This record gives sequence, C-alpha cells and structure tokens, in this order.
Amino acid sequence: MMDLMESSDDYSQVGMHDDNLRIMELLRAFAADYTYLIRHLSTWLGVHTADAAAYAEILYAQDKGAPLTPAQLARRISLSSGATTTLLNRLEAANLVVRSREQRDRRVVTLRSAPAVHREAPLFFGPLAARMDAAMSQQDSDFRARVVHFLGDVHDTMTSFIDEIDGLVPPRSTPPRDG
Repeated sequence: MMDLMESSDDYSQVGMHDDNLRIMELLRAFAADYTYLIRHLSTWLGVHTADAAAYAEILYAQDKGAPLTPAQLARRISLSSGATTTLLNRLEAANLVVRSREQRDRRVVTLRSAPAVHREAPLFFGPLAARMDAAMSQQDSDFRARVVHFLGDVHDTMTSFIDEIDGLVPPRSTPPRDG
C-alpha cells in the first residue's frame, strides 16, 4: 500500500506542518474512497457515476430534512443549470428522483428520492452506516465533538477559499497546452 505521506515534500514547500499534511492526506483518501463508493452506487442504481453522485446528494439532503432545489444541487455537484436539468431528466426517467412543488412559492422545485428507491437505499448504505457508527463510537463524545468542530473548520476554510479563489490564485504564467 502506498504511504500516504509520500507526497509530503510537495506540500512542505507551501508551509504545512507534517502532522497537518497527514490530516490532509487522510482527508484526500476519504474523498477518494467516497468517489469509489459513488462508483459502486452507480452500478447498483444502473446509472452514470455523475447521476449517482447527484442522487446521493439528493438523498442525503432529504434525509437531513432539507431537500435540495435544482440550483442547490447544481452548486453541490458543480454543473451548470442546463446540465443539471439534463441530469435530473435522466434520474426522473430512471424512476430515481421526483420533482415537486412543496413551497409556498410554487415556482420553487424540490428534489426528492423516488419512494420505491428511497425504501431500498438502506440496503446499499446501511452496512456502511453500521461500520462507520461502530468506528466512530469507539471514541468518547468529547472527542467526537472536537472532530465535528475541526471538520466544520476545515469545510469552512475550503468553502471560503473556493469562493475567493479567483482573487487568491494568480493565472498560470504558462498557458495549458492543447492535447
């Protein structure tokens, strides 16, 4: 297995401490694992990985009690509104998602997992949820609260950087080459 610290020399040039580099590598590994999980979800659902990633976002938001609008989904999956509409059309055609008008403002569309597949989702996500719960439950509640706070800070830092990236990162001095 590749040592997760192999790339630390690249990041030490930008001033990160070794223990922070280890955290970054583990966060990157988790992101890669999540991407791989979405590939398995796409196979299970019988759709493209981009569609499965969108479905996972819709399902997660719905389960949190805050279903997404198409615009919110577009931001989460980094697609244009037109591409998101096309993706949602595919998810609807596959009987995975339903669009509804639940708000007082009837112009607002809400995205929900179709009831039949929503009932089946625990078959896919349940075993992972049980394993993650067991792993996390090995730590006491104070530690988990500190991790929640830390990950919230990491998320806020990443979000603010993304929002400000054009003003923080200068253009490359060498334009990218074509193919």
